[in-house]
Amino acid sequence: MPGHVVTPIGEVRSPRADLSDDFWGRVEAEIALDPAQFGPDALYGLADFSHVEVLFLMHRVDPAKVETGARHPRERQDWPLVGIFAQRGKGRPNRIGLSRAEIVRVEGRSLYVRGLDAIDGTPVLDIKPWMAEFAPRGATRQPGWVAELMADYYKDQA
Repeated sequence: MPGHVVTPIGEVRSPRADLSDDFWGRVEAEIALDPAQFGPDALYGLADFSHVEVLFLMHRVDPAKVETGARHPRERQDWPLVGIFAQRGKGRPNRIGLSRAEIVRVEGRSLYVRGLDAIDGTPVLDIKPWMAEFAPRGATRQPGWVAELMADYYKDQA
């Protein structure tokens, strides 16, 4: 397969720089668009939405630690062995993250969000407004271990 080059559109500015997995609920971050590529009009109309989906590069994951097979999520032996594409771990092929975040405000080339699970300096690959019509159609399902894994993910830090 041929490779493709993707150029970041901006970067995350966040008070959070650690790679820990939980307590993202109250984290407010700025997505600053690259002024060499975009003017403020790139974000026009985005404030009319409540949420965005953000694609980003998990740049601090060592490429040598990328997983391509199965593992126990968060290395918990009490959770099942599942393939990398059956989980949302950081050490995934291409190190691409996807997160939905609440829009706080838009100012010029900056989008301020809450609940984005990307650390300070993270390269942003794309931003898309969340539209209800893109939500899953019909009922959804997931294994029981997922609710346990996600229990503290978006909680406010204690």
